Amino acid sequence: MNSSIRYEIFARFRSANPHPATELVFSSSFELLIAVILSAQATDKSVNLATRELFFQANTPQKILALGEAGLQGFIKSIGLYKTKARNILSTCSLLVQHHSGQVPHTREALEKLPGVGRKTANVILNTAFGEPAIAVDTHIFRVANRTGLARGKTVLEVEMKLLKSVPKPFRHDAHHWLILHGRYVCVARKPKCGVCIINDLCEFKEKTVEKSSGNYPSPAAIG
Repeated sequence: MNSSIRYEIFARFRSANPHPATELVFSSSFELLIAVILSAQATDKSVNLATRELFFQANTPQKILALGEAGLQGFIKSIGLYKTKARNILSTCSLLVQHHSGQVPHTREALEKLPGVGRKTANVILNTAFGEPAIAVDTHIFRVANRTGLARGKTVLEVEMKLLKSVPKPFRHDAHHWLILHGRYVCVARKPKCGVCIINDLCEFKEKTVEKSSGNYPSPAAIG
């Protein structure tokens, strides 16, 4: 895929959705951090349901630590792996208080030292909370990048590095959100919705569904 096609792909994404955003609900970098830790192997919808009550009661590291393990589990028990996530969140909160004055650090190195925070989670925080052009490659982005030809790779790190190199600079900050949303609602795993895909004619996927593109990009609410 050449650079002009890549540019056109992201230009269409921007035209359809000028201000993409995460579907996780948060009001601070700390709330985003906790929500992203909880979102591993869980849907954003399930996380939002849990954090709505959790953040009403405890939205700082100190307040979550005050809940204790049993108290925190009570808020997040509807989420998969909640016991492990509770332990990680409490350990993370402890480190934030001890080493970062209760604030979320702004560097990848510091973020990845927090329990439950790997490269993908760190990229989400750097991008969404701090405005850096990081790309967190999840299953959706990995699929879209490989399927469309935007950035083919055998590992998430390989795909991430290729995207950072090949996504045109004007689109680099929002590329993360556009690709996730496209994978979540249009370029889905089992049967991509090529008939409503705004980059159908630019995509290199050889097994496209037969419907012609409508030219209209449906909202998540319309097709979710």
